[in-house]
Amino acid sequence: MSDREEGLVGSFPFIPKQERAQQKRKALLTSGRILFLTKGYEQTTAKEIASHAGVATGTFYRYFADKRQLLMALLEDHLELLTPPEPVWFNYNPESLLASLLETHYKQLNELGLYRVLPEILPKDSELLEALTEAKKKIHGKILTRLEQVREKGLTWKDLDLNTVAWTIMMLMDNINEIEEQSGCPINFNEIAKIICRLIYPPVILEQLRNGEKKI
Repeated sequence: MSDREEGLVGSFPFIPKQERAQQKRKALLTSGRILFLTKGYEQTTAKEIASHAGVATGTFYRYFADKRQLLMALLEDHLELLTPPEPVWFNYNPESLLASLLETHYKQLNELGLYRVLPEILPKDSELLEALTEAKKKIHGKILTRLEQVREKGLTWKDLDLNTVAWTIMMLMDNINEIEEQSGCPINFNEIAKIICRLIYPPVILEQLRNGEKKI
């Protein structure tokens, strides 16, 4: 766990070691996640989480200081899912590889579901906002470094600013779920990957990569 994550979660009132107590804590986490997604973060209370988990309200406070700490505990191991994945550019078929990466990432993101709580909590939680902002900056830095390496091999557009390209890629990947939510159409990961790759590679380069005419 990173220092930032410790700062987000804080010190738990009690960390159970016996299996029965661990199951109660796990039930509270599961119930908190379900209620946050169905009712919303603000509309969910510690008492409701405890009731849903089949334990007393006092048991909730035995394990968690408040509902925010429970939410942070849910998020601490999944912060990477709340930021876009890092693409892999050094591949003979970058479009196909990126499409697969995006599909896997957003399947995991939707299974967790907690990204839907973020618009409600981020405006009021500066620590979480800062943690996500820093995580995204790190991903941007990694994407930019990889793009510079690709350019060194003469594979990218020569007239585009790579820093801007990296942020554009981040924005596209960061808002993929909104495509489905606003259009009502399933996400076409192959088309999104194609658009992203066209920002980086001229079409002739992509074709040469697929045909093995260009070496990575």
